[in-house]
Amino acid sequence: MAYKTAIEIRDAVASGEATAVEVVTETLARIKDRDEKIGAFLETFDEEALEAAKRIDEMKAAGESLPRLAGVPVAVKDNMLVKGHIASACSGILAEHVAAYDATVVTRLREAGAVIIGRTNMDDAAMGSSTETSYWQKTKNPWDVTRVPGGSSGGPAAAVASGMVPLSLGSDTGGSVRQPASLCGVVGMKPTYGKVSRYGLIAMASSLDQIGPFATTVEDATLLLEVIEGADPMDATSVDADVMTHEGLVGASFEGLRVGVPKEYFIDGMDPAVEKAVREAIDLMKENGAEIVDISIPLTEYALPAYYIIQPAEASSNVARYDGIRYGKRAEGLPLLDSYRKARGEGFGTEVKRRIMLGTYILSAGYYDAFYKKSLAVRSALMDEMKSTFKDVDVIVGPTSPSVAWPLGEKFDDPIAMYLADIFTCPANITGNPGISVPCGMSDGLPIGLQFIGGHFKDAKILQAAAAYQSLTDWHTKEPGTK
Repeated sequence: MAYKTAIEIRDAVASGEATAVEVVTETLARIKDRDEKIGAFLETFDEEALEAAKRIDEMKAAGESLPRLAGVPVAVKDNMLVKGHIASACSGILAEHVAAYDATVVTRLREAGAVIIGRTNMDDAAMGSSTETSYWQKTKNPWDVTRVPGGSSGGPAAAVASGMVPLSLGSDTGGSVRQPASLCGVVGMKPTYGKVSRYGLIAMASSLDQIGPFATTVEDATLLLEVIEGADPMDATSVDADVMTHEGLVGASFEGLRVGVPKEYFIDGMDPAVEKAVREAIDLMKENGAEIVDISIPLTEYALPAYYIIQPAEASSNVARYDGIRYGKRAEGLPLLDSYRKARGEGFGTEVKRRIMLGTYILSAGYYDAFYKKSLAVRSALMDEMKSTFKDVDVIVGPTSPSVAWPLGEKFDDPIAMYLADIFTCPANITGNPGISVPCGMSDGLPIGLQFIGGHFKDAKILQAAAAYQSLTDWHTKEPGTK
């Protein structure tokens, strides 16, 4: 079942070609065999997964209708709650935190017959772009284990890229699904903000966070989105909005599609191989019926600096609860203030501390108007600019990441270089627009990602465009051989 799509696995279980127990047993064995080199998983839920698979097989034997993801293994990022299991967001302060309930996305996966196979590695509190800041371990890129998988959802991306699971869930705050999807050579999507419930997601920056799917094909990603999307009474920011079904992607083409190419997405300093691959992808779209429109979104250059004001501000507010008293590992036997200092000092990593300090400073008296309020004004102006852009084009296209995967440790002590890895992804988080990354080439054996961005709740448009591009290429079929 390695590298079988979720749809192929579901259909094999439904037809009797394989049992769900066989699928799960093989998946667990594959994870144990491959993950020693990759470090994508923190834990597998062996007993629960096999029990869930047995229930699917019992339903099949009883002649009952099987749900949409019956028997399909799915991995989840360590910041999504799975009842009875540790959910630490890979932060030391939450190392012993056991989830008291399921996140809404996990509940919906279970209802759809999916088998939650385990939890995967990520950057500490989702703050990072390489999965090197995790409290637990560093995840390696399946294409070259001396390189990063991207972040902060490096674990779920690597789990899919290495063929351990067909589907996984990540969270995207500034590109944390799309950027690792690009670096690992898989499909990764950030839906429109509000399309997927955040209930049970450990918050990092609440106005930016969004849960999204990883898969090897656009059809699989769409199927997973179909299962997890929709309004949730536990999340007031979630909404109901239709999406293209995976069946509806059959025959997707570029005929009549107006594709905008922003000049701001091709900048000095980006990897020439990345630009070449993306330009070739755009030429291919044009050859197959797309109308290519050169556009400009001038405020794009302010998206990254605005992001690194809004995100630390919201993050510092969100993680204030992790003090070793209300939440988090307690520092015993100390006066209250010393207890706070010890719990937070030992529980948070360097990058999290950096962003807490930045965020607290930004929100402090005398600086709130100068920084945070001004960034919100930039955000509003950029949203207006994006809305105007989508009056003229159906989708925007450009690179997902300015480079391919870099060596482990290369940018670890250079936060500015690390932040620049999100330069093409964070605008969609600032504005709430949907974005998807699909493989579009290789450079020295490392994958390159192509990003489509759509208007608000025009997720179907980018799924169609991504499926149309996928149908013209075979980049998504490439399988890594770890070095």
